[in-house]
Amino acid sequence: MDFRDTPEEAAFRDEVKAWLAENLVGGFARVGGSRGTADEENWDLRMEWERKLGEAGWIGLSWPKEYGGRGATFGQQAIFNEEYVKANAPGRITFFGEGLLGPTLVAMGTEQQKQRFLPPILKATELWCQGYSEPDAGSDLANVKTKAVLDGDEWVVTGQKVWTTFAHHADWCFVITRTDFDAPAHQGISYILVPMKQPGVTYRPLRQMTGAGEFNEVFFDEARTPADMVVGEVNGGWKTAMTTLGFERGTAFLSMQLAFEREWRSVADIARKNGAADDPVIRDRLAKAYVGVRVMAYNGMRMQTALSKTGTVGPEASIGKLYWSNWHRNLGELAIDILGPAGQLVPVAGNGEYALDDIQRSYMFARSETIYAGSSEIQRNIIGERVLGLPREPR
Repeated sequence: MDFRDTPEEAAFRDEVKAWLAENLVGGFARVGGSRGTADEENWDLRMEWERKLGEAGWIGLSWPKEYGGRGATFGQQAIFNEEYVKANAPGRITFFGEGLLGPTLVAMGTEQQKQRFLPPILKATELWCQGYSEPDAGSDLANVKTKAVLDGDEWVVTGQKVWTTFAHHADWCFVITRTDFDAPAHQGISYILVPMKQPGVTYRPLRQMTGAGEFNEVFFDEARTPADMVVGEVNGGWKTAMTTLGFERGTAFLSMQLAFEREWRSVADIARKNGAADDPVIRDRLAKAYVGVRVMAYNGMRMQTALSKTGTVGPEASIGKLYWSNWHRNLGELAIDILGPAGQLVPVAGNGEYALDDIQRSYMFARSETIYAGSSEIQRNIIGERVLGLPREPR
């Protein structure tokens, strides 16, 4: 792999850096991306930043030009993500529309759906959430119970979704529903776009131990949406859902790795300042963590090379997910050990809630990373069966 920019990529990098330097100022600079996408702090300011990105054409970089994107190459997407993280720009909150639904519509949507939904995503004027997981259907997505019944020219949707990030902010949700109740598990499923601001849709925040509540339970009680809101074929939603999940493993991986490296450097700086780095065991753990973040970087680049050549991501995506989620959990444990007793002290804010610092919040949130987006157990099964050729897990 040649890590040098081509002349065209170098010019694009300069363009990205110049725009960020000019626009990432004032309040935007103060709400940098250390908290990540899922955090809700400074919501209004971050939404203003998203609209600024949209006005400048930085949303939907990879989309075809005929649908408002730039038709950016994989290299250009990686460059944008890299420079964005280096600049410590705010965590993105339009990911579900830009990164998941938008590319799915470009690949599988009708022309009417593209014309209706892509422009508001590009301008950050409509937000989306993802209606996949249910109480009995997380890693086993084919077990969804939410149902949609056609009533004239509308779908009537009834069921429950869970772990729905930003459902309380979203205007629309792409929902996996069962539309044929006699079909086998992976059949009879449809991928339907449902408006969130309507009677019959309620949500309940799930408060986490970090104090955040961006996850939600969502209840559909005969919520309605037009009959033409199915993406792909009716009862063929499994293919559409897997297409969406494929886009989740795109070039954003590089920006994640860079954010992890920045976090490692912050932890190492604390160890130097408080004397923890004088302990040879701590130094060894820090060294192993740094080796891990470099391994993560090169594995991610291999994955993106495969993606650029084939347009799909294979089992290597499971290897990457298993690796980074466990690495980050271990870094959090190392960081708390470096802080020592100070890591156990949490001040109380004026509103009576605990005021976690960034390390404490990351340590707690990292526990969830081995579960969401495919648990570590599921990733090991995929690697064992599809890479190593081991017998399938008994059903």
